[in-house]
Amino acid sequence: MLRLKESRETLVTALREVEAWEKDQNDLWFWEKLGRLPFVLLDRITPAFVQEKLGKAVDEMAAFLETGGTYLVQDEPIYKRFGKRLEGQGTSVIGKEEIAAVPLTIMNDVAMELKDSRANFATVQGATTGFGGIFTLAIDIPLLMGTSLKVLQEMALAYGYRPEEKRERLFVVKCLQFASSDIVGKKAILAELSRFDDPNAQREVMAQLQGWREVVVTYTENYGWKKLFQMVPIAGILFGAYLNRSTVQDVAEAGMMLYRKRRILERLRESEKSGKSGEITETTPQQ
Repeated sequence: MLRLKESRETLVTALREVEAWEKDQNDLWFWEKLGRLPFVLLDRITPAFVQEKLGKAVDEMAAFLETGGTYLVQDEPIYKRFGKRLEGQGTSVIGKEEIAAVPLTIMNDVAMELKDSRANFATVQGATTGFGGIFTLAIDIPLLMGTSLKVLQEMALAYGYRPEEKRERLFVVKCLQFASSDIVGKKAILAELSRFDDPNAQREVMAQLQGWREVVVTYTENYGWKKLFQMVPIAGILFGAYLNRSTVQDVAEAGMMLYRKRRILERLRESEKSGKSGEITETTPQQ
């Protein structure tokens, strides 16, 4: 049996850490603010074939929300990472039925490992597509979006959520939107996500599926002046590597913290239902 014991105090402390991170998101760096200004200019000078790629990205986002499309990730590689860490705790085989009972500290470790792995991949990807400037920028945009969607799904799996479920893919898109939003947008999204698991708000959550296009707009606007630098051949290697790495790191961190908060709140609710103020206990069958 995989047995989880976490004190309520431990969960509350973990929740406060996430809330402190949320407060840190209430301001944008000067460069982030500046980066939103020249998007109109960028739009005017962007060649038609790049605009076509942006349009394709919108279509692919729609496919992701509906069915997962080509971006849906496999869960087995993620669960293997847990197995290595749980060999000394009663089981070395983890599946979707057991993952929700894994200690939060192990979930955090796996999520951090996934974040670093995807950030390294994005660095190489950005350097490669930055080599040709504006011509390879058309390739970079869908690749970066795909990497962002995949790392967010990996964060979902790391905290015991299933991205093959439609409502979970909506949460993924909301995380993507959060990472690209300004202060007002971040506050609004946090308010929405705080009600995401509330049964009384399920209709409202599903209605948000109709607003997915604004996520893509926000995501592409976030490039701003940054991608102007990547349009320069050769020099785009450095800018592409840095910008893609920082983008994926931001997206992964947002997903990691927001999914962590969901798991903590869920365990706190379970603790209250069980009537135990000292600790919560979950058991799952050993495979």
